[in-house]
Amino acid sequence: MTIITRLILVLVMLTASSLVEAKWFSQDFEVMGTQARVEFEYPAGEDAKLIATKVIEEMHRIDRLMSPYKPKSELSTLNQHAAQRQITISSELFDIIQTSLVYAKTTKGAFDITFSSLGYLYDYREGTLPNIEQTNSLVSSINYKSIVLNAEVNGVSFLDSNTKIDLGGIAKGHAVDQSIRILQRLGIENAFVSAGGDSRVIGRKKDRLWYIGVRHPRDETKLIVNLPLEDIAISTSGDYERFFVKDGIRYHHIIDPNTGRSVKSTQSVTILAENSLDADALSTSVFVLGPKEGLKLINSLEGVSAIIVDANGKMLISSDLTNAN
Repeated sequence: MTIITRLILVLVMLTASSLVEAKWFSQDFEVMGTQARVEFEYPAGEDAKLIATKVIEEMHRIDRLMSPYKPKSELSTLNQHAAQRQITISSELFDIIQTSLVYAKTTKGAFDITFSSLGYLYDYREGTLPNIEQTNSLVSSINYKSIVLNAEVNGVSFLDSNTKIDLGGIAKGHAVDQSIRILQRLGIENAFVSAGGDSRVIGRKKDRLWYIGVRHPRDETKLIVNLPLEDIAISTSGDYERFFVKDGIRYHHIIDPNTGRSVKSTQSVTILAENSLDADALSTSVFVLGPKEGLKLINSLEGVSAIIVDANGKMLISSDLTNAN
């Protein structure tokens, strides 16, 4: 091979390399009653819009399956009829409910998807809440033990006629994980997916770590920390996401299963974990448990970290983060 031939070969290789140079694409959209985003690096020549559409369609599919606000969703059907008879559901919804019950047992009821048995009476847009009589009547129906599973047929039934399920503390995490799986199957190595307070990143962003900020729970213009992340999920639960103030009291969407009222011990909880489903469920769990018991739980788990802002605005972190400093 002559020198000229070699030079031509090198030029051809360089040209080919430039043709497949990776590009970045991002798209914001609404799903599950919140803002969502997908961002990823893709090889030139690939249809980024089509890739993003697959993610968006997947999130909407899960919303149609698990939303308690859509009358025709599988979850709504369950809520309407499971107290009368066993309802057979999809394996996907069954698995999420089953995982939710595992978290309920692990947290001694702090994570309880039956909070909606009373929680459905809260209207955060209108600023209304259940009265004392309704609370006293329905708070005992917040009890995950009222859910009976039949794994052989993916069957679910309720022991309490007032039981209602809401998967708001775990479904978005599941949707983010599913979206990441789709991107990975399509050969995407660097990506970010978020839905509300739940995010997951794989790889890096333009040869650097991803940076995800945790907002100040009392000032949306400020961050309490900006975290450099890679191949990890992060979930934040805050009392500022859906709330109203009445007679000087802040009522928000994270309900204490024991009282049927909004948790008062915490302003926000951020969890770092390997996947979004776990991070989502744990951020709710720790919020309900409160800073002391919540940190105790997180410190007992491998590969999980927590950043908590208590009712007084003080930031606390899990032992692994303390040791890292």
